[in-house]
Amino acid sequence: MNLREFFHESIQQALQQQHVTVEDQTEHYVVNVLTTFARSEALYEHRNEGVQLKPLALMLADAMEAPTVEQRQHMLQRLGDVSLFIAGFFAHSFARKLVDVDYHIAMGGRAYSALADSMRTRTRGQVFAAVFNELAGKFQRLVDVLNDVAEMARPASHQDVLRLYEIWLKTGSPRARRLLGELGVAPVSAGGRA
Repeated sequence: MNLREFFHESIQQALQQQHVTVEDQTEHYVVNVLTTFARSEALYEHRNEGVQLKPLALMLADAMEAPTVEQRQHMLQRLGDVSLFIAGFFAHSFARKLVDVDYHIAMGGRAYSALADSMRTRTRGQVFAAVFNELAGKFQRLVDVLNDVAEMARPASHQDVLRLYEIWLKTGSPRARRLLGELGVAPVSAGGRA
């Protein structure tokens, strides 16, 4: 089994587990993002400071200042793709960091939404506009799907349970709520409601 097939099967399993439906084109797009970013050189950029992941805010600024529509679309797509991948595969690594998973979800969802809006006006872009629109509308749910894919290979620890609770508080993730329930934790928000 190659990497693309692995991601395809894992995504399908996680989509079923999460009761999330997406169009075939959207599913294939997500599989392609995962396959591409499995190679670190596709995710990270070579900068003066070394190989780094460009901050999302700088990606957005670059997109807004792009000299052409095509460059702007490309930069918005990268912003959405990176946000989806990082929030989906590294949600637990955001603990005690200034920027948390909810920031990545907001940035990625908005990038895909803006990209869909700009592609609707072009005949060639209408199919992709539908994909990016679905990615924007289901961004949180797709992050949950990718969280399942990422966690298929690793067991949960006590820190993971606390992080799940934090994620649920910040994002309202149905997946985090379900997993907490399976672990015997009944999530309660700051207002006292579950």
